[in-house]
Amino acid sequence: MRTLDEAREVCETYLPGLLAKLSDIPLTELEQPGNNALELFKASGGPALVIPKSYSGSGATPLEAIQVTRAIGATAPSLAVASTMHHFSVATVFTLAESLRSSGLEWALLEGIATQNLLVSSGFAEGNPGQGILSPTVGGVRKDGGIVVNGSKRPCSMSRSMDLLSASLSVPREGGGSETLLMLLPAQTPGVSVHPFWGSNVLAGAESDEVRLTDVFVDDMLFVPTDVGQQGELDELQTIGFMWFEMLITSCYLGMASALVERAFASKKLGAERVADLGVRLETAAQLLEGIARQLTAKEGDNAALTKAMIARYGAQEAIVDAAGKAVEALGGMAFIKSPEVAYLIAACQCVAFHPPSRSSTSGALAANFAGDVLRFE
Repeated sequence: MRTLDEAREVCETYLPGLLAKLSDIPLTELEQPGNNALELFKASGGPALVIPKSYSGSGATPLEAIQVTRAIGATAPSLAVASTMHHFSVATVFTLAESLRSSGLEWALLEGIATQNLLVSSGFAEGNPGQGILSPTVGGVRKDGGIVVNGSKRPCSMSRSMDLLSASLSVPREGGGSETLLMLLPAQTPGVSVHPFWGSNVLAGAESDEVRLTDVFVDDMLFVPTDVGQQGELDELQTIGFMWFEMLITSCYLGMASALVERAFASKKLGAERVADLGVRLETAAQLLEGIARQLTAKEGDNAALTKAMIARYGAQEAIVDAAGKAVEALGGMAFIKSPEVAYLIAACQCVAFHPPSRSSTSGALAANFAGDVLRFE
């Protein structure tokens, strides 16, 4: 399939040899806990992918990041999801480094991540139904130049392979109320522990278990304030981070659906009309995600940009699930029965709907936005 081949070429340019090594491992093994996909990702220089060259990174553009993620998603779905959490965290850090709030520490962090191939997990977005995406489950109390943190993040991808943990937490203000902070700390910090959580065999290779923080002391230098406007709108730092997340996490599933469509094309059983239908649905998703990439390239980080990004994510989500279902239907029942990979990929594609914010949680906000209000997360 031409577009998937193009994505693989971009992936080979930035992460040479990775896809070949992953392809040598059966999909069923790649998707199991304890697989070595993350090690291969690190060995290929994956952690530096979206870090700008000015911070010693590879400097992949948002458009190129979509293609790399799509190519990985078609070969190793769990790795695509896990690495997306890393890229999302890193993108938030370099957005901060380029802002007026930069302390200078961000430059050192980014260079260290890029040159030492460090994996950064993301515990920011929550997976609990009905819980706001901006509602941290980790809390802290200020003490002697830092904050003592307690709580847990679940699920937290790369929980057993992470070098650094990024997460949001709530801290009481002196005058009352609380503020939300973003923290970044070494995974080996005393008090950080990992516990089983992920019970499904689908995307189990992403290591999405529970990370607990028990009386963890975090220095003030490792915190960044995040603000929400009076009407619930996000500040630019969070907006850019969310846009990276929505773009890349959806690209993972674009890759999984692409793998199914590629199998359908290879079967040689489809007529031109069906091939065109499958291709249109799949590439509709790709072009919607590319729209988010162009916003990021243009450094659009206001509420209007976030609204467009969320609309693109949901539209791409529908197209991906539709394309995956049509591809499996085209392959036929015998292919589904005889190939555990086909059954696995179609199941994995459904998970695109589970990443925050869900359609149901934002329907009211989107409806209000279409009527003239700002998009806000409750």
